[in-house]
Amino acid sequence: MILHSPRTRPAPWSIRKQSVAAPWKWATPLVAVEWIFEWVAYALSRWSFLEVLEYLGTFSVLIAVIFYFSESGDRIKQRHYQAWQVINTAQGKGGSGGRIEALQELNADRVPLVGVDVSSAFLQGLDLHGANLLRSDFSSADLRNCNLASADLTYANLNSANLRNGVLDRAKLTDADLRNADLVGASLAGADLSGAVLDDADLRRADVREIQWQHIKSVKGANLGAVRDAPEGFIAWALSQGAIDNPAPPE
Repeated sequence: MILHSPRTRPAPWSIRKQSVAAPWKWATPLVAVEWIFEWVAYALSRWSFLEVLEYLGTFSVLIAVIFYFSESGDRIKQRHYQAWQVINTAQGKGGSGGRIEALQELNADRVPLVGVDVSSAFLQGLDLHGANLLRSDFSSADLRNCNLASADLTYANLNSANLRNGVLDRAKLTDADLRNADLVGASLAGADLSGAVLDDADLRRADVREIQWQHIKSVKGANLGAVRDAPEGFIAWALSQGAIDNPAPPE
């Protein structure tokens, strides 16, 4: 904002002209131009209309800021709509199709991702920690190096999903379908596997410390080769239910 201060009335030209020293008489036209602008500035500084316009300009900026924040909710809704559009348009297709960014953006805004279908998608490095993924479909998706820590994957379809080296610590995998899932090197520390189906899943070198395994529905054919930090009794129980222990099967 321009600060207005009273301007002094410029001296008459006859006096101002005398201020030009003899050796600088050639600069008289320049001084004359400066003198004219001094009079213009002096006249405008006394014109209240310009000051009113300045205040109106400042007020319009304030109004724009107020409208910007008042419409923030609508902008967020529009952003969410566009994210869901990206996800749904690419449904059933391979590749990423912008779904990694869309899913992460929705989760960052704490939008439930219940029932999301990203089957067969390329989602390496996806970070949906703490997400609500109830009844989601990740079947045959490439989720290598993903972060699904503390995510709610109850009733999720992870059949044939590639979860190699993924982080599923404390994930809620109750009643999840993990048949044929590739969990090699994955971290399942503290995960709840109650009611989960792990038939033919590959759990080699997976970290299974403190998993809730007592109510796993089925582990027939699951490979527990070289699993890390297995809870007491888990390996013996799993092998009795048809799991296998083969640390290095043919790739």
